[in-house]
Amino acid sequence: MESLEIFSGAGGLAKGLELSGFKHAAFVEFNKHACASLKANFDKRKIFCGDIKDYDFSSLSKIDMIAGGPPCQPFSLGGKHGANKDNRDMFPYAISAVETLTPKAFIFENVKGLLRPSFADYFTYIIFRLTFPSCKPKSGMQWQEHLQLLRKISYSSYSDVKYHVSYKLLNAADFGVPQRRERVVIVGVRSDLKNTWNFPAPTYNEEMLLSQKFVTGEYWDRHRIAKRFRETPSDSLKEVVARMRDQLNMFEYGVKPWRTVRDALFGVPDPRHKHSIPDHIFRDGARIYSGHTGSDYDWPAKTIKAGGHGVPGGENMIRFRDGSVRYFTVFEAKLLQTFPGEFVIQGVWGEAMRQIGNAVPVVLAEQLGGALSALLKGTNKSFGSKVQSGRYRFARQA
Repeated sequence: MESLEIFSGAGGLAKGLELSGFKHAAFVEFNKHACASLKANFDKRKIFCGDIKDYDFSSLSKIDMIAGGPPCQPFSLGGKHGANKDNRDMFPYAISAVETLTPKAFIFENVKGLLRPSFADYFTYIIFRLTFPSCKPKSGMQWQEHLQLLRKISYSSYSDVKYHVSYKLLNAADFGVPQRRERVVIVGVRSDLKNTWNFPAPTYNEEMLLSQKFVTGEYWDRHRIAKRFRETPSDSLKEVVARMRDQLNMFEYGVKPWRTVRDALFGVPDPRHKHSIPDHIFRDGARIYSGHTGSDYDWPAKTIKAGGHGVPGGENMIRFRDGSVRYFTVFEAKLLQTFPGEFVIQGVWGEAMRQIGNAVPVVLAEQLGGALSALLKGTNKSFGSKVQSGRYRFARQA
């Protein structure tokens, strides 16, 4: 099945969809550094590096899926909250792509801030526009007025192309990503397709991690950590852990513990030592201060951040058990976003981290893509990730 990637970024969503079986027909990306990353990992001939306003969607045919992450800054909790008033709002162009190509399905990802109460009406408008993409506003009509017209449309009697659209706030940690990352995922399936879309069920959770750390000790045993170096539950967790000890059979079979920074970076050498990993370069200057504490080594990382609002909370910094901190290398940040280790991110550290922070975690994208692929093929098969989520081992150079 053919997919079009718009607002592709470095290609996290694209890589996940590729692993789930989709073939890329084209990529559209404006940022020159992200374009360089795309060219290093995908077919250069299919990459359009320029403004989406200048891209001719009608040049494509037989597109089964449109996927992308319209720029999130207008809706980011750390941004300026401009929504539709921000000229970086690219949702109208995503809608235009759907209208022109009428794919079987689409999937768009954006920040949690999209669900802010102050954006509620505009978010509702986005959902209606994606539901009825050919129902465009008349010249000069404000979106608020158009929303009122869209609300009056009867879905069952509407005869033009329409989509069943659903959205959900997903935490990537619940799907095997070693990072607490909440994002809104919007999925649309063309109405003539009979199968119903359901978001994949989470397969990882915090409770299992708490149990393995503080009840059974399996987490520490797996990493061969001596008892004197193991974390003890904080005061806020002691009561929860006590209940767990009394209910060892309380957990759902098959659910795995959240993956931690330690899990993700197992076998990766210290960047200050000699190694052969080109993007695993130590960066000095990390420090702790109020509100900037880094990501605990034995918990999922904080959300890798990108954008003009900086890195509140020290999300791009690792904090070890002894309290020391250092910046994540580009290679480590890739692993936290579940990119394959060999995936190339172009640009200096700050630019590379921006691309990684803006990306959709590959493992999450792969699972969403697998579920959509199964739906479009008319099957109901479950889909497991092909990305190695276990331990990375690298030989240290002498």
